[in-house]
Amino acid sequence: MAHSFARPRKSVTLTILMAGLVVYSLFPLWWLLMSATKPQELLSGSFGLLPAGEFALFANISEVLTHQDGIFVRWFGNTVVYVLAGAGGATLFAALGGYGLAKYRFRGRNAVFATVLGAVAVPGAALAVPTFLMFSELGLTNTMWSVILPTMVSPFGLYLMWVFASEAIPTELLEAARVDGAGEWRTFFTISLRLLAPGIVTVALFVIVATWNNYFLPLIMLSDKNLFPLAIGLASWNADATGVGATPVFHLVITGAVLTILPIVAVFLLLQRYWQSGLSAGGVKG
Repeated sequence: MAHSFARPRKSVTLTILMAGLVVYSLFPLWWLLMSATKPQELLSGSFGLLPAGEFALFANISEVLTHQDGIFVRWFGNTVVYVLAGAGGATLFAALGGYGLAKYRFRGRNAVFATVLGAVAVPGAALAVPTFLMFSELGLTNTMWSVILPTMVSPFGLYLMWVFASEAIPTELLEAARVDGAGEWRTFFTISLRLLAPGIVTVALFVIVATWNNYFLPLIMLSDKNLFPLAIGLASWNADATGVGATPVFHLVITGAVLTILPIVAVFLLLQRYWQSGLSAGGVKG
């Protein structure tokens, strides 16, 4: 007997709502892109959502890269260092810690679990001042380490990897590897790491975005402009442009913001295949 399946009904209200959310989400990005194509003198005299006057995007990019002896390039390099060292370290520690907590039984494991949950609940801004005082005592403020070391700790990433490793890695597989004579480190790097890849990519995306956009921690830790990440550097340009008698450089701030978001977009596009495969794998587990 042939079975007929009814096609899912489309909700007009839900479609309109989702379309509105998409427009709302893309509105700032569109304004940013349009504004980056205009010279400074046209930013305040034209409607922001439409192109106006000469197409100045490439001229603005050239000026961003050369303004103040090319300090934007240095800020970009600093941000890449903070991401590679801080976010990379946070991802590695989250993978190792989450795997260990998920697959090993030891005394105090419940206390660690409670500590991790408590750390997830505490906002990072609440820890910024105590962290500053501690690093000040150690003489590490106004150094790259003052941004890198706190970034390497991600309670949410650890918790996420803990949950993912509990479901993604069968205990029987680990026991079979041990029976075959594989050590714990070899088992992790040759077997478990492949199964954890989607979860690792997800954690990496979270910490990379958080580190790339990190503002408050570098703001209180750094005073040397040569150590600023992009977020603080662009904010300093904006502050300098609003001072009494200052030369407006809002076109540089806007164009710099466009250049700042491009690497994050590229990272998402490159890693979305692994991320989506991880979400699909989690959805079909029974």
